[in-house]
Order: sequence, then C-alpha cells, then structure tokens
Amino acid sequence: MHHFDWSGIPGALPTLWTGAIITFKITLVAIVFGIIWGTILAMFRLSPIKPLAWFAQGYVTIFRSIPLVMVLLWFFLIVPQVLQSVLGLSADIDIRLASAMVAFSLFEAAYYSEIIRAGIQAVPRGQVNASFALGMTYGQAMRLIILPQAFRAMVPLLLTQGIVLFQDTSLVYVISLADFFRTATNIGDRDGTNVEMVLFAGAVYFVICVIASSLVKGLQKKVAR
Repeated sequence: MHHFDWSGIPGALPTLWTGAIITFKITLVAIVFGIIWGTILAMFRLSPIKPLAWFAQGYVTIFRSIPLVMVLLWFFLIVPQVLQSVLGLSADIDIRLASAMVAFSLFEAAYYSEIIRAGIQAVPRGQVNASFALGMTYGQAMRLIILPQAFRAMVPLLLTQGIVLFQDTSLVYVISLADFFRTATNIGDRDGTNVEMVLFAGAVYFVICVIASSLVKGLQKKVAR
C-alpha cells in the first residue's frame, strides 16, 4: 500500500510556480493570437471571395482533424528551423516555448474561428444589408457593426474555450517543456513522490478550472440580461 508523503510540496512551490508561469504564458498567447487569427479566418470563411472561403474552410478542417499532440510535435520540429533561418532569430531563444506558443495559437484559431463564425451569423442579416446600404465595405461592416455585437455574445464561449486550452497545455509534456505539469513530475521523479506530485498538479488544475468556469458562468448571466 502506498504511503503518501506530502511534506515535499511546500518546498517545491517556488519551482512549481516557475512552471506555472510557462503554462500561463502559453495559455495567454494562444488565446490572444488564436482569437485574432480565428477572427480573420471566420471573416474569410464568410467572405464572398471564394479562394478566401476555401482557404479558411481547409485550414479549419485540417487542424480540427489532427490530434493536438501531433501538432505540437510537428511544430517542435519545424519552428526552430523557421525561427533561425527564415526569421534570423538567435538560437538562444527557448525553442520549446516558442514552438508550443505557435502550435497552440494556430491550433486553437481553428476552434475560435468556428465560435466567431457562429457569432457573426447570429447577428441579424438586416444589419449587414443596412451597412452595405450606407456604403460600407465588407471589412467596415464587420469591424464597425457586426463584430462588436457578435463578440459581446461570444465572450463566454471564447473564455470557455480558453479554459479547455489551459487544460490542454499539459500536453507540452511531450516536447519536454518545463510547464507546471512537467515540473511537478520532474520533482516527483527526483524525490520519489511521483504519485503525490501528479495528484497535487491535478488538484491545482481542477481548482483553477472550477474558479474560471464559475467566473464565466457569472459573465454569461450578465451578457444574457
């Protein structure tokens, strides 16, 4: 029978916090760039210009059909060469972190795109026609009339997807990036408390997600009023 030893957790907290910062960085960057790129993809998908619509549809289909862990591994192999040769960036940057940020941003954009597209389509068509009647271009109508209304309704869904993204960041374990979960398992391997550290990490993820979900539900009620 396993005897749990939680005594090492207080001393490991500073190291765990360093890993948590990596997790939060990946989550924040992927949410921001994922929403920006996802918005562009959604506009492409709804564009009357067929090549743009086909590109967006193909992009979303591809990324939603490939496991995230495979995308992480692919970008871990591709991104270093792109950063160092094409962009001329220094080899001193954290390649694992850069790879994870790029992979998560591009992957999550496919999911954000579908949420944003549904939000745009939920705006009454009459407002789109009225915008065109006022002489607005497609881009102006989206930026000034449609997107502000759509995002107000979509915020809870976008934040919920952000919570899912936060949970998925633990998959950077496969590229040996020292995020919160990887740091916890490394400490567990070192101290012989692997079970305790994995349980503790799971509890932290659970508490953060429950709190975030509660905040999203509160925001959803406000939006619905």
